[in-house]
Amino acid sequence: MPRRTRTRRETAEQALSALPSPFVTRRLPVFDVVDDKTLARLDAQVDWLIENVGIEFRDDPEAHRIWKSGGAEIKDNRVVVDAARIRDLCKLAPTEFTQVARNPERNVVIGRENQVFAPIYGAPFVRDLEGGRRYGDIDSFEKLVKLAYLHPNLHHTGLVICEPCDVPVSHRHLDMVYLHMTRSDKPHLGAITEMSRAQDSVDMAEILHGKDVMEQQCVIMGNVNTNSPLLVDKVVSEAIRVYCGRGQGIVVVPFILSGAMGPVSTAASVTQALAEAMVCCAFAQLVRPGAPFVLGNFLSSMSLKSGAPTFGMPEPVISNYAIGQMARRLGLPLRCGGSLTASKIEDAQAAYESADSMHSTALAGANFVLHAAGWLEGGLCTGFEKLVMDADRLGAYQKMLGGLDTSDEAMARDAYEEVDPAGHFLGCAHTMRNYQTAFYEPKLSDSENVESWEEGGSKDMRRRAYERWNAMLDGYEAPPMDPAVDEALQDYVARRKREIPEAWY
Repeated sequence: MPRRTRTRRETAEQALSALPSPFVTRRLPVFDVVDDKTLARLDAQVDWLIENVGIEFRDDPEAHRIWKSGGAEIKDNRVVVDAARIRDLCKLAPTEFTQVARNPERNVVIGRENQVFAPIYGAPFVRDLEGGRRYGDIDSFEKLVKLAYLHPNLHHTGLVICEPCDVPVSHRHLDMVYLHMTRSDKPHLGAITEMSRAQDSVDMAEILHGKDVMEQQCVIMGNVNTNSPLLVDKVVSEAIRVYCGRGQGIVVVPFILSGAMGPVSTAASVTQALAEAMVCCAFAQLVRPGAPFVLGNFLSSMSLKSGAPTFGMPEPVISNYAIGQMARRLGLPLRCGGSLTASKIEDAQAAYESADSMHSTALAGANFVLHAAGWLEGGLCTGFEKLVMDADRLGAYQKMLGGLDTSDEAMARDAYEEVDPAGHFLGCAHTMRNYQTAFYEPKLSDSENVESWEEGGSKDMRRRAYERWNAMLDGYEAPPMDPAVDEALQDYVARRKREIPEAWY
């Protein structure tokens, strides 16, 4: 009998059938690769950079005032301060905190043994199997937000899942934040590119969550990159002042291509990243003691022939492990890694590089993982198929990070009593009790025989992923929302668009 082909609606229902996992609580130990003697040497290099080289804070007089009031010296815009003072300030940041979602069941806990997966951030282009590569637009952006909301293995929707290039630059942050707030009920990030845009994000978060909740909880975070090497520009310092000033979270990530924005040696780049991020954490605590802070690291190797960044290589893999150990010594939540690749499409190169990058991210204990799904072309492009392919694998990481179950049920003694030697366990009571959850079953992998595969159209992974994301969108239903809150958000967006002149750069 020929196998019945599932309808798109049935595929959508299957896609959404998994129970949501608000975040991962790992039971698998982290993978520490650096011994205590080496860690001490790395920490000494970090302290040397802070005390003898310094980190420049540029074009923000208020940041200089805050630093001076905190006991630092400013020499030609460089903040020079005792490393012990920086480390003491870093201790004020929480080791673990909760980012509240508008649906409380989607709250995520960031820090300690918890890991949160979020999609790609910042790509100007998008790609899908039928539409090819093109500039991102607001329609693609909305679809990607919906997919991130729908997929149970993504816990957080980030913000710039692609750039909506058909919306004026001066207005697009309003549309992006609004769509994250209304098309999803998962936690998300806010804008950071200008101080006013950060403030709009915080103000919209207050409308969504209420002032009382916002006073007590982290409901939104900003994600910023230092201008490596050793420069914190006003985009970063102003974002810290806006978000942390309201008690909200900030993720600060030195983006270092070793050999360009840092020395060519991995150890030096790792310590530079720590120094830059730690000084920003200290600044955040001067702004508001106890403000949530995530220490980031985005360290990549590069081709020294062409200058192109490379991903999934051994050097950034090792940096993930080292930075994980150093962040834990500081007691700070960590952001690093993701499913990174330089490949242009979802091919073998993308699979190898993304797998190596994400595996080290998971074992290094990264608490907040931006770029966990959808990354192509060195971060220039968001792949629709790549998004669901990566997210499919995130479920496997989630299962792996749960560790080895050694409960009485897992030991299955009753199964041995039921099954005779040389028998089989396929129909025994223990198997029947656990068959739905015993193994992770990826939705996109095809493990059937070749005849079944050919009967189904001989579809490769990209085609199956294309059909899956389209089916997911067909089955999308917006999460319920208070109409009064939605109206207030729309009014805010409309008012700010009237106040802000359109600008395309």
